[in-house]
Amino acid sequence: MTQAHSHGTALVTGASAGIGATYADRLAKRGHDLILVARDAARLEELATRLRAETGADVEVFRADLTDPADLARLEDRLAHDSAIDLVVNNAGAALFGGFLEHGPEQIENLVRLNIVAVARLANAAAKAFNARGRGTLINVGSVVALLPEYRSVVYGATKAFVLYLTQGLNEEIGGAGVKLQAVLPGATRTEIWERSGRDPAALDPARTMDVDELVDAALAGLDKGELVTIPSLLDPAEWDAFQAARLKMAPNLSNAHPADRYGVRVPIDA
Repeated sequence: MTQAHSHGTALVTGASAGIGATYADRLAKRGHDLILVARDAARLEELATRLRAETGADVEVFRADLTDPADLARLEDRLAHDSAIDLVVNNAGAALFGGFLEHGPEQIENLVRLNIVAVARLANAAAKAFNARGRGTLINVGSVVALLPEYRSVVYGATKAFVLYLTQGLNEEIGGAGVKLQAVLPGATRTEIWERSGRDPAALDPARTMDVDELVDAALAGLDKGELVTIPSLLDPAEWDAFQAARLKMAPNLSNAHPADRYGVRVPIDA
């Protein structure tokens, strides 16, 4: 069943499958036109054809490899100059499991290019455009691994910690006054990321792994509630609030003129 589309255009990266494709489906059904971005043009065209038929949305396929500087620049230019775009889902990313000592320099660099460089540059382009227009929504998809170094996914977790900080810091700079930001931190989710990173999805604990449809529906509900950070699996939001409160309690003491007494550093008398 089609519907009138009056909510502007949503640009979704990593839209060919998994979380990105599900966001595209939900946003089209909410009344957005779409720009679908990914490397696999054939899968994007298949998704675009279905969504046009089911929702009446205007769906454009934008084939891009976000680790390619030329493709990334083309997408930045589109964000800068297309005033119809009022929502960006910065979702494209990859995983790198296994021990840090097992990874080669190329693997590390490729992951950083996709999960950090592309995410930061697209967020920058979107934020500039949205701030100038006084409207827009930027959703950055991270991971709960950002909060769990104990998970020992060193490079992947570090890239997702970057996504969380980027979103929180940018919200301090431009949040409000028409510009909305959200970091979505999924737990384990049933998508192709497992196979692509060499993990057997059959080995996942069903009790700890979320269906992608539920993940995206919860993330959008969090957006509607105005959450800056949405963790769909977290049962008690008071735990996140306590985490934030503990962090902020440290803030006044994180930068001082002299080291703490426990380090036994002699402070000059005239200091």
